[in-house]
Amino acid sequence: MKTILRSLCFATLAVGLSAAEPRVEFWQSLQALCGQAFEGRMVEGTAASDAAFRDQTMIMHVRQCSADEIRIPFFVGENRSRTWVLTRSTQGLRLKHDHRHEDGAEDAVTQYGGDTADAGTVTTQEFLADEFTGTLIPAAKTNIWTMQIENGKLFAYALRRDAENRRFRVEFDLTKPVAPPPPPWGSEDK
Repeated sequence: MKTILRSLCFATLAVGLSAAEPRVEFWQSLQALCGQAFEGRMVEGTAASDAAFRDQTMIMHVRQCSADEIRIPFFVGENRSRTWVLTRSTQGLRLKHDHRHEDGAEDAVTQYGGDTADAGTVTTQEFLADEFTGTLIPAAKTNIWTMQIENGKLFAYALRRDAENRRFRVEFDLTKPVAPPPPPWGSEDK
């Protein structure tokens, strides 16, 4: 019965997004990476705080996938505090940033992110900061996060804040999977 309900739910979401086919294909490309991990590097960082990323090993792990949620821990060196959480609905895609402390407790600055405003493309989706983000982090109220997939080649995560010329971008090499890292902080399976 659960399988039938899950299939019906997936079919309903797919029908709801049929006019936004690029988002469905983008989602499927992410789903295809489930279980895999990839090393990346920062290719752009305009804030002084971005310097801390330059010499760190960065790993993304497409760790958990369901019909309506994909969780991607993003590790920077030994720091396992960050997880990108993508969800979908009939309105589009949503990106949230789940930040945890080593003991698993939520960070004071967590669950910020945004939603797609249009269909995007099969390779690129943009997430505009939502109201919660603007309240939690006033400087981030105009943030636009971008995720890009070039199947079999590249995954990129980027942030831009145009008025301040703020840029951050990390690219991951999809041609060379790496061993999956340990669970992120706050994960139920230690």
